[in-house]
Amino acid sequence: MSGGPTIPQKRNLVTAIPGPLSQERHERKKAFVSDGVGTTLPVYVEAAGGGILVDVDGNALIDLGSGIAVTTVGNAAERVVARAAEQLAAFTHTCFTVTPYDGYVDVAQKLAELTPGEHAKKSALFNSGAEAVENAIKIARHATGRDAVIVFDHAYHGRTNLTMAMTAKQMPYKHGFGPFAGEVYRAPMSYPVRDGLTGAEAAARAIDVIASQVGADQVAAIIVEPIQGEGGFVVPAPGFLPALAAYAAENGIVFIADEIQSGFCRTGAWFAVDFEGVVPDMITTAKGIAGGLPLSAVTGRAELMDSVHAGGLGGTYAGNPVACAGALGAIEEMETGDLAARATAIGALMERRLRALREEFDVIADIRGRGAMLAIELCKPGTLEPDPLRTNAVAAHCHQQGVVVLTAGTWGNVFRFLPPLSISDELLEEAFDVIAEAFAATA
Repeated sequence: MSGGPTIPQKRNLVTAIPGPLSQERHERKKAFVSDGVGTTLPVYVEAAGGGILVDVDGNALIDLGSGIAVTTVGNAAERVVARAAEQLAAFTHTCFTVTPYDGYVDVAQKLAELTPGEHAKKSALFNSGAEAVENAIKIARHATGRDAVIVFDHAYHGRTNLTMAMTAKQMPYKHGFGPFAGEVYRAPMSYPVRDGLTGAEAAARAIDVIASQVGADQVAAIIVEPIQGEGGFVVPAPGFLPALAAYAAENGIVFIADEIQSGFCRTGAWFAVDFEGVVPDMITTAKGIAGGLPLSAVTGRAELMDSVHAGGLGGTYAGNPVACAGALGAIEEMETGDLAARATAIGALMERRLRALREEFDVIADIRGRGAMLAIELCKPGTLEPDPLRTNAVAAHCHQQGVVVLTAGTWGNVFRFLPPLSISDELLEEAFDVIAEAFAATA
């Protein structure tokens, strides 16, 4: 079956979820794939496009996850496929650090144009978000001659040894995998529904921890997700990010925005820091950058990026030519389709439906996010006590009814909504009809 935009944009269930063919394949998965590789919903996808995933049983499910914010431009988007196919036919690999090619440089040039700030910028390309974060820290440490890295409560930065140390959530990301990399220090995050602080107050609290427990002159980098991803789409109070950036600038600290989940039009702007005019020294990107192909980037001030000796950055597959071609196609889709505006419209529709849900179900303690990156946090009514059991029950009901939803949060009590920006309003409305039914059915 072919994918992409040709798939009928309609939810259609012909079997129970998962169906018999998916169940057969899942038994094969259990036989040959490590149990450490989990699966949220074991339906085996055969084709995808727009807002629909089609499984091997012929079920058409509504996708509210985009492969965790990866297929922002839609699955098998036309420009992504065309550019990647053309590159596949030309050559698949040379290793950029052996014999380079234009695609890598083209992506770096686009990143210099699109990322915040008018200063001279350069990029280094990698394969995954964790690789981008790890290399951003390498660069910051090399440039400053300092060791300490400041991260935040509820943060998620990856699954390598260093990025596990930077990630907050113990299970499943860190449990049993230590010891972890050193010189990583955690500061309190602005979490408005839970701390009640203004952005300035939350930043002062975090800066006090940094100054008293680490020392500004020891800090190479402060890295923060402008909207936290796995941590539950926590949006810091206005003023928090600008205050941190100012503190970093005053103290010779590299300020890094981890935009791996929030970047590339997802929030209604090219990058989430754009909403407060924050210009990071470095920005890490991945996920939505290449329409489903593995690519990530560190983009930063030219003098920072050039501080590393030749050969200090790279990787065998880093900046693969096919992935770079996909990225150029994805960026073209975003520009020509004004997908930032589409993300804003999707966000308005979802927020309207979520506010109606909150009026009916007092288990919803918070609605937060920007654009097509929204979340609800579920707590015991009248409290801030997390309710992961209700969260899981609602998610299971949605899955059985053919709507793919993702949970998140330190306590597993957050729904995060990340629909592809190619989804139709009609499919979104139908998906939220199912979500409303799920809340009612699990009350």
